[in-house]
Amino acid sequence: MCGLTGFWNRSRNQTTEQLMATVSAMSQTLHHRGPDDAGIWTDPSVGIALGHQRLSIIDLSPTGHQPMTSRCGRYVIAFNGEIYNHAELRRDLVAVGRTFRGLSDTEVLVEGFATWGIDSTIRRCVGMFAIAVWDTRDRTLSLIRDRIGKKPLYYGRCRSVLLFGSELKSLRAHPDFVGEIDRQSLSDYFQWCYIRHPATIYRGVQMLPPGTILTLGIDAELPQPISYWSLTDVADSGIRRAGERGQISLAGAAEQLDERLTEAVACRMVADVPLGAFLSGGIDSSLVVALMQKQSNRPVRTFTIGFEDPAYDEAPYAAAVAGHLQTDHVELQVTSAQARDVIPRLPTIFDEPFADSSQIPTFLVSQLARQHVTVALSGDGGDEIFCGYRRYFEALEGFDGRPLGSGRASAVLGRLVHFIRQSPKSLKIPIQALVTGLARLPMGRVSNRFAQLSRLLHDSGPVDRYLRNLSHWCRQTQIVVGTSPPVDCCDLRGRIARCDNPQQSFQWYDSLTYLPDDILTKVDRASMAVSLEARTPLLDHRVVEFAWTLPHDCLVQGTTGKRILREVLSRYVPARMFERPKMGFGVPIDRWLRGPLRDWAEDLLDEHRLRQEGYLNPLPIRQKWAEHLTGRGNWHYLLWDVLMFQAWLRQST
Repeated sequence: MCGLTGFWNRSRNQTTEQLMATVSAMSQTLHHRGPDDAGIWTDPSVGIALGHQRLSIIDLSPTGHQPMTSRCGRYVIAFNGEIYNHAELRRDLVAVGRTFRGLSDTEVLVEGFATWGIDSTIRRCVGMFAIAVWDTRDRTLSLIRDRIGKKPLYYGRCRSVLLFGSELKSLRAHPDFVGEIDRQSLSDYFQWCYIRHPATIYRGVQMLPPGTILTLGIDAELPQPISYWSLTDVADSGIRRAGERGQISLAGAAEQLDERLTEAVACRMVADVPLGAFLSGGIDSSLVVALMQKQSNRPVRTFTIGFEDPAYDEAPYAAAVAGHLQTDHVELQVTSAQARDVIPRLPTIFDEPFADSSQIPTFLVSQLARQHVTVALSGDGGDEIFCGYRRYFEALEGFDGRPLGSGRASAVLGRLVHFIRQSPKSLKIPIQALVTGLARLPMGRVSNRFAQLSRLLHDSGPVDRYLRNLSHWCRQTQIVVGTSPPVDCCDLRGRIARCDNPQQSFQWYDSLTYLPDDILTKVDRASMAVSLEARTPLLDHRVVEFAWTLPHDCLVQGTTGKRILREVLSRYVPARMFERPKMGFGVPIDRWLRGPLRDWAEDLLDEHRLRQEGYLNPLPIRQKWAEHLTGRGNWHYLLWDVLMFQAWLRQST
């Protein structure tokens, strides 16, 4: 795992020394991503400069130094990631006459480019990667990102210079960088709590979409990226194949998945440095660890953090699984003060506004693991790929005759919603207005029930409810000054209209948006901040492709998801150890904002400050802050969005 950066000044008005000084400064901002080695490469005749920071994982010798040039001299590469099938590709290259200086996967990549071409080589690769490659013959620059979006790659044109890098901070280090905040991206952020690709917080700077290659010629304008792998195509093809094949038994499907996951885990256990895994005791991480231990001749190192608040403490579950699998388990009990100490670092770590508060424990467990290993496997991706999120089921409740959850209160609420929906318009509208008014009264749990009822009545269908469950500031244009509602570029409504199964559409939507832009962003930045490589075997693209060919009843049973993962895991871990309600991975932000974080938050939410900065409307923010402090409302999710933007703005200006 590494960090890459560079620029292409096509005016060609800089000397070698100037190019080297600038790209070196850009590269230094990524030192945390690669503290083991650093390198730069320049060509003043065309104005190109590449910089690289290396975290040595495969072939720790100097033969893995980057930027690296192919033996023929045509290609120069700066590469961040891992190619898990590099040994197989090396054998294929040797068979056609290629020779190698070392054992790194980087050399396999660059020699593959020289032999098969860039596009063909990338399609052969199994791995996670962000790549910048310069073609000295054709004078073209190609930027490449892996299929799922595990590794980041930003790019943008500032004046006559094209800038690119693993993190925005490397682009900001270039003297021509112009950091104008994109208010439309800011509006997007306040709806989702993260910024969706290809947008970034800066106007004119983009995130390269997963599964694409962007190739720029010396005289060409900035083109659109070209897809070499499409999740939409994979989903459509998989659903079609599942329908054509007919039924498959759960046991048979589980056997096939077990084989594929075992292989995915095995190739991610190859490293020339110490290796371990994150373990929460949930289904996904427990399965990854079980498959690691199955293939290891020594106890696997596993890591978890516990909290003093039992509502957020998964450590006992992780310890039980670790004990059963006999791993070498390390647990750290984290105090609230230790967790809060991470908060000042978040703007630098995440580099643009990002408000998934599980960023805090993710950083802490990465920090713990890095004290013992350099590589850690994680269970990320299981919910999106195998239909695990509760929201996939909640979105359907109360529609098409489906029950509204479980329990007596939910049943009563469901009947009431059905009655009001069936009422004539002359009665329905005043009832909705009454319910909305009652929801605003300070009646504690009673008003919360009315608020829930009000939301349910305003949902016209599963898509409305699903998007509402995902959204934070649903009326974000009321707080972001000078913007309009974001456009849903994925067109979830259109897909649901074309598909029979809404849950598959929700999975598709999350896999295109929430997975790369929230989950994988969080894991990449938190782990790389401490120079730890995180690997995600459940997101091996071959596993993803297989999962989409499975009949939906292999994933879902009633209102329970991840059915096939549970089936596979039960071969290694007793069901009683993992069959429990999903806890998530969070911290008590709500209580902290009323207590030890109150002064910090008050400073960032100061009305005069908000007006002076000119990005946010202080009135709805101050209202939510006052209600949260008095306990009239629990608005910590919305307030955390504002606080993370404000903290980032303070740090970046």
